Amino acid sequence: MRTSIHLLTALVVAASCQISQAQQKGPGRGKGGGNRFADMEKKAIAEPFVGVTADGKVEKGLFEIKSTGVKTTAVKKAALSFLAGLSDEQRTKTKFPVDANEWRRWANQHSLPRQGVSFEEMSNTQQDLAFKMIGAGLSARGLKTTQDIMKLNHTIAELSGREGEYGYGRWAYFITIMGEPSDTNPWGFQFDGHHCIINYFILADQVVMTPLFLGSEPVWAEKGKYEGTIVLQEEQNQAFAFARSLTEAQKKKAVLKSEKDGTNTNTEAFHDNAVIPYQGLLISELNADQKRAFLKLTGLWIHNLKEGHAKVKMSEIEKHLDQTHFAWIGEMDEDSVFYYRIHSPVVLIEFDHQRPIALGRSRTATRQHIHATVRTPNGNDYGKDLLKQHLKDHHHSHQNEQSE
Repeated sequence: MRTSIHLLTALVVAASCQISQAQQKGPGRGKGGGNRFADMEKKAIAEPFVGVTADGKVEKGLFEIKSTGVKTTAVKKAALSFLAGLSDEQRTKTKFPVDANEWRRWANQHSLPRQGVSFEEMSNTQQDLAFKMIGAGLSARGLKTTQDIMKLNHTIAELSGREGEYGYGRWAYFITIMGEPSDTNPWGFQFDGHHCIINYFILADQVVMTPLFLGSEPVWAEKGKYEGTIVLQEEQNQAFAFARSLTEAQKKKAVLKSEKDGTNTNTEAFHDNAVIPYQGLLISELNADQKRAFLKLTGLWIHNLKEGHAKVKMSEIEKHLDQTHFAWIGEMDEDSVFYYRIHSPVVLIEFDHQRPIALGRSRTATRQHIHATVRTPNGNDYGKDLLKQHLKDHHHSHQNEQSE
């Protein structure tokens, strides 16, 4: 009996120690090297924002303030309801100016210290309000992907033994609101956490939802609490089918190299000013059926937005279709790992099979770890080009009012 009591006491003490250690692994102290990423973030933000470009120079005149005819009222109302549902303390740490550097402080890594209010500290009611806000801006498919990535972040913790470590788990995601939700003035929100980042900028009825980061490791939960959850398979499989459908001459232009590295992406966190030359196959060289397949693939990414604004963005992409390139790295065998890039003056999409990080260490990429980013090149990530134009026009209007 005494032995059983001593054993029980020892187990309780050991469990308490583990909990204490987990609690101590706050921002910057986890296994993922948060301090290193914080330094990278600081260095990146110190650089004035330029945006992703093909040669270091921003192509002018691509984006203009204009009516899309697609209302954003539902997002505004949902954001106001979300804010109203927070405590005063939560609301204070969640709100930032519309031009704040908070926009650029996102990270696909798990361990970077985050701002805003986390889902972990929200009540069930507050979580529901947060999802209603996100769902008001995203399509049903986009919202489901977001929620499934959150579930898979719990799967990572289960499989790697990191439950309780900062940045891992279903609710280790944060929301910030930039500006005041409005029908006319610029504002937006950011959803930020491991493997899922949504930057959602609104100006009247215009929307910019980039940078968007989607990923997971694993991409498919074969066991655990969320067994069966799977993400980013259409984006993978449609691209694979499209690439294999190209003629040999087209493949020769599209394939940058057949050997796939462990990581090939260029536009993840801290790379707002990446310079990426146009490479690969020009879409203007495709036949009509191939162009339709290409636009269907591109649409998978864009239609994470609500239908109306997704159509607006797709129209913008189609306007520049003849300037658009498709690039590929990797083989095209049945189980090949690969990277692909869709690149035009108004959109850049990267999809990358990456080497394992949380679930083992290897230099070889795997289909169980995917990173993907969607960017608006030439200075309009975070809606910055539109915001700049708005602030300039607003300043001039204010000056005119004063002179009168």
